[in-house]
Amino acid sequence: MFIDWLSVTQEFAHDLPVVCDVFRQTIDAHTGEVLSTSQPRFQHEASYSTGLNLSVQGRKVTIEGNPSRVGRTDNLFGHTTIEQCITVYNRVLDLYGLPHFTRCTTRSLRDGCSGAKLGDWITDGAVITMIHLTTNVGVGKGNQLDYLRAVSGVRCGRNPGYLYPNGRGCTWTTEANGKGARLQYRKAYDKAFEIAQKLIPAMRRQFGDESPELAYANQLLDYCQREGVIRFEQELKSEYLARENLRYWGLIDESRFQRIHGEFLALDSRLKVTAMDIASVSEQLLLEKVVETTRAANTTALYAIQWAHGQNFDFTKSQVKTHAARLNRIGIDIRTPHDITRNSLVFVREAREVTPVKNLIPPAWYQRANHLRAVA
Repeated sequence: MFIDWLSVTQEFAHDLPVVCDVFRQTIDAHTGEVLSTSQPRFQHEASYSTGLNLSVQGRKVTIEGNPSRVGRTDNLFGHTTIEQCITVYNRVLDLYGLPHFTRCTTRSLRDGCSGAKLGDWITDGAVITMIHLTTNVGVGKGNQLDYLRAVSGVRCGRNPGYLYPNGRGCTWTTEANGKGARLQYRKAYDKAFEIAQKLIPAMRRQFGDESPELAYANQLLDYCQREGVIRFEQELKSEYLARENLRYWGLIDESRFQRIHGEFLALDSRLKVTAMDIASVSEQLLLEKVVETTRAANTTALYAIQWAHGQNFDFTKSQVKTHAARLNRIGIDIRTPHDITRNSLVFVREAREVTPVKNLIPPAWYQRANHLRAVA
């Protein structure tokens, strides 16, 4: 398991420097006292196409983004602890002269003074407002669609699974469009497909067709296709973290994240997934070398389609005899009436059980940015 997104905020005991070109101040009209200073949220361009969102509001600093992507072209594998992610964020805060996020040592209830809501918790450290837990599961080359189709039929808690129209991913929410995920949002998708659709075009646009960045992206694609990588991702939102007492970094048991994510990964524990390689009539004719050309295969396959629709043939004609003989070699007898319960125009070449591998480790050639190796 690693962390794919982390939102953190901390309120300090002193005023913070202005880091934006434009900011707003609230001033008491009678005394001229500055009551508060707010700065618009801005994006820190971390690397490549990655950005972190920063916000400085009075004495509060908030950062949200993907710390596992900072300094890297990809996030196939990432940081496994909150401390590693906070280390990345603190190095970004250094660039703006802002104080570091720190562990919580105490927490207490607000007393209602200074306009604060009575009953709110206050703490002296970083508060987690959202975290994404992620695991790469290997299901074997070519098995991704079969696995996703099967696992989307399993309920996750009370939520049914919804398969994407293209079959490349699924989600578990109360509604197919992702609504109803107030506490958690869980999904699984074909990582190779995502790399092909997003990472490779981005590397080609930024660095060109002959760049090492694009070559590396293609290497990642080959790896994900070979291993059949399915990405399981679980978003734990602020309300859920509050309910489970998992917000206050330093005062929480981080091993609970492993247990929560393990429950999600166990979704397929009682699921048997069988992947099948299927061939059409024309493909089967070519595979068994009954014919030599695609044109001949398609012509003979047309006779099988007509037979399935109830057409009668004149077997005194030589061409009909030829096509009938070809089809007979692959188990289709058009001399007898078609029976939908017994005859099929689809051939199962191979059926195999899919056994997921849930402990995929980065390959030896996998790259990490230099400034992240110290925290990895």
